[in-house]
Amino acid sequence: MILTVTLNAALDLTYRVPRLQPHASHHVTAAAERAGGKGVNVARVLAALGHATVVTGFAGGTTGETLRRHLAEDAPGGGAELVDALVPILGTTRRTVAVVDASTGDTTQLNEAGPDVTAEEWAAFTDTYARLLRGARAVALCGSLPPGVPVGAYAHLVRQARAARVPVLLDTSGEPLRRGIAARPDLVTPNTAELAALTGSTEPLRAALDARRRGAHAIATTLGPEGVLAVTPDGRWRATPPRRLAGNPTGAGDSAAAGLLSALLEGLSWPERLTRAVALAAATVKAPTAGEFDPATYEDVLPHVKVTAA
Repeated sequence: MILTVTLNAALDLTYRVPRLQPHASHHVTAAAERAGGKGVNVARVLAALGHATVVTGFAGGTTGETLRRHLAEDAPGGGAELVDALVPILGTTRRTVAVVDASTGDTTQLNEAGPDVTAEEWAAFTDTYARLLRGARAVALCGSLPPGVPVGAYAHLVRQARAARVPVLLDTSGEPLRRGIAARPDLVTPNTAELAALTGSTEPLRAALDARRRGAHAIATTLGPEGVLAVTPDGRWRATPPRRLAGNPTGAGDSAAAGLLSALLEGLSWPERLTRAVALAAATVKAPTAGEFDPATYEDVLPHVKVTAA
């Protein structure tokens, strides 16, 4: 199985309005809620691709109960498991709100900080992680840290995965990224803003090279509608979609991470991994709800992704 870690899971709310205007009341034409947080989104996509996946992290309060109910409902058929191994806490799981402007396709995102996690709850999680790691084929460590979790948490979890010889993907930002990358994860998947904040460079290739020198085995930088740039021991590539797609980009980077991790375990080459990642990201933009992808768009885009040497 693949293990995904979401220390700051969320209940994702998506509202669609005809036109978003500041200082105005809005009529919501559609609303949806889903289990969310970056690692949960990654897990959902992995399961849809046919990979048995376990979700761990924290969940608490009535929001956490709702998240877990949605997670159970999201488990796909066809034999791919999506298992809930979230650790209960006293605090209440956060919510995120995405407001989609139907007139432009733009999305405004509002993210709560997350619950306070006690030292005892963090210790309970690390015990759960060590147990789950023994049965994992790969690990994805994703998202922000809730209050109370040590800033070096991801570095600690990366080192545990490496000691167990389990490939580990890291997708976070800020100080947790800086410390985590020094622990030498197998793959890091920042966006351009996160990469620039880490390295001080706004040129993606230069920044990716710098980030790799800081400890990552490989860097795959998500470039938004421009695709993905990868710097790896086997070479440098840039993968771009055939066209720009309008829609909700929330979760597109998570789908790209799921594509990269699933393709790694299937033994695909780097160009094939990047092709899958870009097609899944594009299909997520076209999905009606954050954190899922549109299968028809995925199948349409996949054969037309362009991969070139960077």
